Amino acid sequence: MEMMLWNAILSFVSAVILWIIKTNWDELQRVQILLNRTREEVAKEYVTRSDVHHDINRVLDRLDRLEGKLDAYMKEQRSALN
Repeated sequence: MEMMLWNAILSFVSAVILWIIKTNWDELQRVQILLNRTREEVAKEYVTRSDVHHDINRVLDRLDRLEGKLDAYMKEQRSALN
């Protein structure tokens, strides 16, 4: 009788431990899925540093060209006045 009670207790404790492990494993899988989705969403919403630098360089190049044209126009106007 004592051996049967001991087996029942061990079986119950083993079942509880396995249930806790399975619950934690399922939660870990859920968190990993959410993390992967978050990474995908972040990649959609934000740009990389190199993209920002490339775009800023394009704007600065355009401003330099505009500055050159404005300087040429101002020289032309000064020469017309003299």
